Amino acid sequence: MARLNQADLNDINRSFEDRSPLEILQWAHEVFGERIAVLSAMQRAGCMVCHMIGQHKLDIPVLFVDTGVNFAETLETRDRLASEYALKMITLAPTQTMEEQTREFGVLYLTPEGQKKCCQMRKTDPLLQAKGRYDCLIGGLRRAEGGKRGNVPILSIDPQMNCIRANPLANVTDEQLKSYLAEHQVIVNPLHAQGFTTIGCNRCTTPVLPDEPKRAGRWRHLGTWSAYCEINPTDRDGGLSKWIDLPVDLIDRLLGQKSDFAI
Repeated sequence: MARLNQADLNDINRSFEDRSPLEILQWAHEVFGERIAVLSAMQRAGCMVCHMIGQHKLDIPVLFVDTGVNFAETLETRDRLASEYALKMITLAPTQTMEEQTREFGVLYLTPEGQKKCCQMRKTDPLLQAKGRYDCLIGGLRRAEGGKRGNVPILSIDPQMNCIRANPLANVTDEQLKSYLAEHQVIVNPLHAQGFTTIGCNRCTTPVLPDEPKRAGRWRHLGTWSAYCEINPTDRDGGLSKWIDLPVDLIDRLLGQKSDFAI
């Protein structure tokens, strides 16, 4: 095993700036083989990634975290994507139901501190069940989302999951996303047509007005204190400041180099 930090990815990230999302997906599939998966919450960008995988038969499984309080429309979108695009959908779930969690801890999402704990228990911890199974997780983060994602790298490290996070849509604009979805008639979450620009749990997500920020509907009741669940390392403060451990041969393939251990 060898250590890899964010700075090690600088050159390859620069080389990917002019690559298409499909090219990045195909590269990741070739480099990581069976140790790669998509992580999707069944929003527009994730649906675009799922469509590309299905259309080009890349045979990459899709991880979905079922918090137990997802909208019914989100679960229906997950099932339609799996069925119509022939995707292997893997659903991860918290150890406690929301009812069990509430009995033990109360209604956590009513305070900023409680919201972080609730998201940790219902989103991040279920994903951590898959730690060690994948060396790369593909997401749908885009710079056009703004906020902490305004400078999201195409490739980043995830110390919690000890893997690479790939964001092939990092450079995709709102207009390009909309055009792709329309051109290919991609299955999308129907909640988007009801004013939801971003979709999470049914307890903490609302539609937004046309003049509001895109993430205004997330944890609206907490004001400006909460905007991210932090399941993505680039949404965490200091999320890219550490390192991950990967096999040397994988790092060689990833960086296009050959290690020399001769003394």
